[in-house]
Amino acid sequence: MASHLPPKSTTQHSQPTSAGVAAEPHSPPGGLKRWLLTTNHKDIGTLYMLLSLAMFFIGGLFAMVVRAELFQPGLQLVEPEFFNQMTTMHGLIMIFGAVMPAFVGLANWMVPLQIGAPDMALPRLNNFSFWLLPVAFTLLLSTFFMPGGAPNFGWTSYAPLSTTYSPPSTTFFILSLHLAGISSILGAINIIATILNLRAPGMRLMDMPLFVWTWLITAFLLIAVMPVLAGVITMMLMDINFGTSFFNAAGGGDPVLFQHLFWFFGHPEVYIMILPAFGIVSVIIPTFARKPLFGYASMVYATASIAILSFLVWAHHMFTVGLPLVAELFFMYSTMLIAVPTGVKVFNWVTTLFRGSITFEPPMLFALAFVVLFTIGGFSGLMLAISPADFQYHDTYFVVAHFHYVLVPGAVFAIMAGVYYWLPKWTGHYPHLRLSQWHFWLSVIGVNLTFFPMHFAGLAGMPRRIPDYALQFADFNMITSIGAFLFGLSQLLFVVVVVMCVRGGEKAPARAWDGAEDLEWTVPSPAPLHTFETPPEFVPRQH
Repeated sequence: MASHLPPKSTTQHSQPTSAGVAAEPHSPPGGLKRWLLTTNHKDIGTLYMLLSLAMFFIGGLFAMVVRAELFQPGLQLVEPEFFNQMTTMHGLIMIFGAVMPAFVGLANWMVPLQIGAPDMALPRLNNFSFWLLPVAFTLLLSTFFMPGGAPNFGWTSYAPLSTTYSPPSTTFFILSLHLAGISSILGAINIIATILNLRAPGMRLMDMPLFVWTWLITAFLLIAVMPVLAGVITMMLMDINFGTSFFNAAGGGDPVLFQHLFWFFGHPEVYIMILPAFGIVSVIIPTFARKPLFGYASMVYATASIAILSFLVWAHHMFTVGLPLVAELFFMYSTMLIAVPTGVKVFNWVTTLFRGSITFEPPMLFALAFVVLFTIGGFSGLMLAISPADFQYHDTYFVVAHFHYVLVPGAVFAIMAGVYYWLPKWTGHYPHLRLSQWHFWLSVIGVNLTFFPMHFAGLAGMPRRIPDYALQFADFNMITSIGAFLFGLSQLLFVVVVVMCVRGGEKAPARAWDGAEDLEWTVPSPAPLHTFETPPEFVPRQH
């Protein structure tokens, strides 16, 4: 294992220099008041990350209940009704509470540092958009204690199951999603305003790090699709409480309309959760390969292409509802087409690694695992894109395996890679090397033990969202449950590493990683509370 402190970069780049780092940061107010009223992008980024970590463990706990129940056939621990609440809340908490806030937190921390901005463009709005989230998730979790229990209809909330047969707490679930959606839209507006208006003098759009680019595109996606989610859950609210029949066939409505509206939001949402991950990996791989990113411009165009195409593929979730043949063909081919820009990205990452001076520090380990395992998720996605084959895969554990390979070794591993990469900048200390390696290897083994057998269970015909199953699926489920508990417990190591890093450890210089070339590495480690009070001098480098 090479040390993470080689003396000097082997790459020949003109490096950005910082003239504007505040030498003596203003001291923030102390105690609780600092965190409640803060408008500082670093504090708000930290709050987002802490909320995300808490939700990650709560959502993970729900998953552990599911896997404990499915460890062997028969009803073991919980009633089917509660099992359905666990599967629903696991999905909702992980998507809206863990993955999305983590990426917003990373954006809050790093986007101003990477573009040489003193803060986010709208600091008070930034504070407001964060504090909506704890209220939203407290409300969502409180549904467990309401009559009838928490939502029990799956995170996709398909009507009429969610409108006619749902518990009374569904109205509170809708309100909590509205609050989370408002937070996302406000955060996206803030990120766009910051990137377009506060870049360092001399920094053009095509000079920005890929993480900033992916977040700029993601922010536009959020503004485009969160109102669609707001609309469809408001229609749910009307059907439940005000006698309308948007989704009730008996009243002249159409349940399939719900699916069209939901997935018009839901598929771009998948890319909202993966594009920032592409950005993180596109920053980390060049750093530890000690080479410029191969095909920078093509990466930007590929990201934009994925975002545009994401609006054209939503009905591939709906091949079995009775779409006309021409619609099935359109959505099949458009879904296959979206694999092209994704393939461009994977090609560029691998080509960046080719003949690089590679070292395998913890951020690089997670980034490499992301490339390999996310690609597996992409291949199973191409299988699901084939309409006649999808009739066999639909609503089986094969689909569960597919989207977990995209979201866990995809989004979650990228978040962990980003945290390990930027922890020295946040805390002034390197993460503990040996514990970080243990965390990585246990996570990789746990993820593959958990989700790989699901492919075979699904191909053998095991439906998703069931609390009991036939004996023929027992071995697959036992392996999956063992892997899930291994992965869940190994995340405690992640918390230990982060806490140790905050409390002390090996000191990190301003440029913590050899090969790191972006503007944030010109700021001292740990980064002062206020940076770039005068705009830094930015020298463009060749990509």
